[in-house]
Parts: sequence; structure tokens; C-alpha cells
Amino acid sequence: MTDIISRRGVLKGAAAAGAAGLIAAPAIAQAKWPSRPVTMICPWGAGGGTDAVVRIIAGLLEKSLGQPFGVVNRTGGSGVVGHSAIATAAPDGYTLGIITSEIAMMHHQGLTQLTYQNYTSLAQMNDDAPGVHVKSDSPYKDIKALAEAIKAAPPGKFKASGTGQGGIWHLALVGWLQGMGLKPDHVAWVPSNGAAPAMQDLAAGGLDFNTCSVPEARAMIDAGKAKSLAIMADARMPQFKDVPTLKETLGIDITLGSWRGIGGPKNLPADITKLLGAELKKIYDSKDYKEFMDSRGLTMKYADGAAFEAFMADSDKKMGAFMKAAGLAKA
Repeated sequence: MTDIISRRGVLKGAAAAGAAGLIAAPAIAQAKWPSRPVTMICPWGAGGGTDAVVRIIAGLLEKSLGQPFGVVNRTGGSGVVGHSAIATAAPDGYTLGIITSEIAMMHHQGLTQLTYQNYTSLAQMNDDAPGVHVKSDSPYKDIKALAEAIKAAPPGKFKASGTGQGGIWHLALVGWLQGMGLKPDHVAWVPSNGAAPAMQDLAAGGLDFNTCSVPEARAMIDAGKAKSLAIMADARMPQFKDVPTLKETLGIDITLGSWRGIGGPKNLPADITKLLGAELKKIYDSKDYKEFMDSRGLTMKYADGAAFEAFMADSDKKMGAFMKAAGLAKA
């Protein structure tokens, strides 16, 4: 009798173990990333260049990985709100985002303690140069006419925008003003939550000009509400061959770009980081990504996770020195 009971106990235990194994197996299978929707945070407003880049990447990731990649615009604080949301998310791969050049500047202004070191770098995907844009009916027909008017005007008369206070397009303006021998605040900067709202403000007559990238201004240009006078780059852009450089028109050599890359919170699991890195490289090399970027006039530039982190470190150092010289950095 004892033997029968013992055997019954063994069989019962084996059955329980088998049932547990059946339950555990699907749980292990479901743990493979991604097993549910992923949030992609954009620190800037809908309709701008950053928003466009993250949305095409999110769509292609969704297609290749089989889960929704939903873009959420978390604007405010000159980029601090969105970048903070990426950095403080759980490091499980379900909250990622697009990191922009402002991360190399915001902490120098005392706006946040966040730096590139608060992220897991996955890939750089883009780099654009700033331009100078005015309303289509602006009295300034070329960059020389605008430059002369700015020089002749008292400080603060002209108003410009393109991003938040101390952002990359603000620094582009500062560099241009310094190149003309003017003080960094000779033109009043009006902070915005991205290029799209700044271009809308320009078209409505609230600004004299904008210094966002040409691709970001394209929607208003194509709608006949704005025009580009110049670009701050080494050479003209292939997609906008009629827009001259500041160097060829005014003799001012400024090359200051707005870069964008994909990242997540610090300490993303190695397997997720590896998978995302490979997927982002596939996206960068894809026909869909190239055609989209070309259609928007956005400049493609790639770096893998390690190279992107090194690039951000170098950018942080350069922007800190630049902002200090311009009086925009906190001591």
C-alpha cells in the first residue's frame, strides 16, 4: 500500500511539473522582445524634421519586428521634457526615442542635468544644416539684403526662431551674427517647440526670419508661404540647388548641423540593443528610408551605437565651448 501511495505521489508530482512546464513555455516565448507595442518618444512638435525622421523609422521597425511602434510627441522645456522621458523610462526596450543635438546643449544652459551619458546609443540616422528663411512676401529678396537690414537695425528689432532657447538653430543664428561682427543677442530669439510651429509663426507674420533646416521649412516653402535665402553648410544641398551658402554669398563660413539618432534609457539589455542596432542599420540602408529622406530633403548620416555615443561626446564638448563663448552657458 505504501508503495502504491508513493508511486501515486510521484506521478502526481510529475503531472504537476509537466503542467507547470506547459504554462511556463508560452511565458518564455512571450518574453522575446518585442512582445507588445513599443513607444517612440519625439521631444519636438509634430510636423517638424525630427518628427518626420522618427515616424519613418518607427514605421519601418513596426514592419520588420511585427509590433506597433507608436510615436508620442513630448514637447516642452526646449527639448528637456521629451529627452527626460526617454532617459527615465524603464530599460526594457518598450520606450525608445529620437535623441537630437540639443542634448549636447541643454545641460550647459542649466536646463537639465541630462547628457548623452544617460542613454543607450543605438544609431545616428541623420544630420541637417541650418538655413535662413523668410516669408514669401518678405521685402528681403536675398541673404545680402537681410544681412544689411539686420546690421542697420537696433538690437532686438528683428525676431527669429526655429527651436528652443539655446537650441541648435539658435546657435546657428548666434554664429551668423558673430560672423557679421554683431553681438549674439542683436536679433531677439523667440523660443518654440520645434521648426514646424516656428515656420507657422513666420508665415503668420510673428517673426522676421527662421534659422531651422531647409527640409524643415519645406512644407511652408512648397505651400508658397516662405522662401529660403541661404544655407549654413560647406556646399549647396543637392535637393535645394538654388539655395546658396552663407560662404558664397557673405563670405561667412559656418557649418553647424542638427543631428538625430535613436536611443533608449541607459542599461538597455544587450540582446535588445544588438537587435535594434542591426534593424536600424537595415533601415538606413533600405530603399524606403532613402527615398523618404530624399523626398523631404533630409540629409542621411549613419553611425552605429558606439560611434554615435563618441560623436555625441565630441558634440557635447564643442557645443559647451561655443555656448560659453556666446554667453549662453551657465557657469
